[in-house]
Amino acid sequence: MSDQKRIPQHVAIIMDGNGRWAEMRGKERSEGHIAGVEPVRRSLRAAVRHGVKFLTLYAFSTENWGRPTAEVDALMELFCQSVVNETPELVRQGVEIRMIGDRSRFSPKVQEHLARAERQTARGETLTLILALNYSSRDEITRAVRHIARQAADGAIVPEQIDERTICEALDTAAFPDPDLIIRTSGEQRLSNFLLWQASYAELWFPEVLWPDFTEEDFDRAMEEYARRDRRFGLVSK
Repeated sequence: MSDQKRIPQHVAIIMDGNGRWAEMRGKERSEGHIAGVEPVRRSLRAAVRHGVKFLTLYAFSTENWGRPTAEVDALMELFCQSVVNETPELVRQGVEIRMIGDRSRFSPKVQEHLARAERQTARGETLTLILALNYSSRDEITRAVRHIARQAADGAIVPEQIDERTICEALDTAAFPDPDLIIRTSGEQRLSNFLLWQASYAELWFPEVLWPDFTEEDFDRAMEEYARRDRRFGLVSK
């Protein structure tokens, strides 16, 4: 692992398994989400230790609004508490918080907590923590297409000028590199509407561990697995 070229610049995680973890222990699903805060801390520590520069966490999808109201309310409260509680430590570690997704559906309280955390951590240079909140890739791409269509309607661009770069610059992730490695915990092997455009050449890893049990050692194993991969981007090995 001494070869820095074998360290992914951007790791994205689908944090799956909180509900099952709670149900297996006879607990409320909300307790699984609370237990899922500690592995976020572990992953941040491990990412910083390995020199990862961007860490994206799929925290709340657009589809999650369809869950029971009590669970959604508990998640919203947990977001607020976690952001408030964790921001001082993130500032100390040099971690910058950014958000992707449509935040307009969140309550003013949640929006203000997120905006404050982004402001307070804006000078962080060690790692950028990207929170995918009220996010889905299809929604993101739909919003990007609308943006480009408005540009075309206004005469700022003609259809023949639209290329991959045009689309990339209209996505929520325009300021970030594509993920090199996507991890989904709990053993499920699908992307669930997460970074579908950006994941075109990402390496995928599906550990069986449920998210609340995800440790720094599990993150280390992901780094080891990534280092073994031969990334060819549609070409052939040298």
